[in-house]
Amino acid sequence: MRTREVIKKIKAEAKAKGVTWEFVRAGANHDVYSLGGTIIPIPRHTEMGNNMARVIWKECEGQLGEGWWR
Repeated sequence: MRTREVIKKIKAEAKAKGVTWEFVRAGANHDVYSLGGTIIPIPRHTEMGNNMARVIWKECEGQLGEGWWR
């Protein structure tokens, strides 16, 4: 899965639920985003495995609800 697709999916769901999604900073290996105050690091790779995407989406469950990506 492409990293930008993961970000796009989180951004769309955050907008639909009225949660802020913003870029915080660029790190050496990760870009850091804030989802309603929760820090979400996203690796700087063009592609990522489906398991890594699920790990990132699970980090967002606190703000977007359990199993929101299904």
